[in-house]
Amino acid sequence: MSHPKPRLLAALGAATLLAGFARAADLKHDLYFCVNVSGQGSVMGSRVAAASGLYRSGDREKLEHVGFNNFRTFGLTSDPRNSAILLETVIDGAQRSTDRGKTWRRTTGWDMTEPKGVAFDPNAPDDVYMGLPDGIAVSHDGGQTWRRSHDGIKRAYTHPIVVDRTKKGRVIAGTELGIYISDDGAKSWQRVLPTAKVTYELAQSPHDPKVFIAATSADGAFISRDGARTWQRFAGLPTKHTLHYARFDPHDAKRLVVCGWEAGVQISEDGGTTWTDCTAGLPNRQIWSIAIDPDLPGRLYAAPYLAPVHVSDDNGRTWRPKYFEKAIVYDIRFLPHP
Repeated sequence: MSHPKPRLLAALGAATLLAGFARAADLKHDLYFCVNVSGQGSVMGSRVAAASGLYRSGDREKLEHVGFNNFRTFGLTSDPRNSAILLETVIDGAQRSTDRGKTWRRTTGWDMTEPKGVAFDPNAPDDVYMGLPDGIAVSHDGGQTWRRSHDGIKRAYTHPIVVDRTKKGRVIAGTELGIYISDDGAKSWQRVLPTAKVTYELAQSPHDPKVFIAATSADGAFISRDGARTWQRFAGLPTKHTLHYARFDPHDAKRLVVCGWEAGVQISEDGGTTWTDCTAGLPNRQIWSIAIDPDLPGRLYAAPYLAPVHVSDDNGRTWRPKYFEKAIVYDIRFLPHP
């Protein structure tokens, strides 16, 4: 007489395998890391064991290095018409790929270096906007050529750029001393929020296009509910240290996630009225970047400074190390499969 346990285990194994296939089939986005993993703990002149730059995972398990070895890769986006066309910002300029990262061409010159945020206009995809240490660059040919366009901005260091998905040419920029809006494709700018420190993050809600959030260096985080025209500072979030990223949960309109230096991971379940510290289980409170998986509800990614990227499958209640051994992750992005 056979024992039922082996059959039960086999059935459970088959169910787990089928669930894995189902999960893989549900993934509509690629996961990208802009990361520095080279030179940590090595001797000058020694061989680099791992390349820095851009990494991609299509299945949330395996990682592949894409493009050049670059120790400062700041941001990434894709053309809304064709997600095989990528734009990345690196220390020496903007780079463009038309083949999903197999080959790249630098599209900026010596006078445009260290760009940070970059964004296509979804209503006019040939128009692309990019934040620079000395202003804002605009492209009208999908990121192939660039010119500056930041008249009206004082202290023009610009980090994040967001294009309002509801109106062509409506651009929101985070600068050294505030948030600016342009309603005419960056020809002119108006400051809508003065800040004491640099704005490091801007995001538009996937649920309500009138709602935006912003995170700053030592001036707190803010929310706007009228299309980025007026802003209110969140209560309950730290204002003494840099907040690097603020994210909307695509699965839950009321869930917001903020991370930062010494701020750890902060999560709100009520649209920002109250916040819970969800840093427990991470190796430190210096969280460089964070992201929410658009395909897997409850899945968060947090990148502590000089530590592995950690993953949570329960909205930040518990964490486990997943990617890299020791890294500085400047950005985590999800882009649609080509």
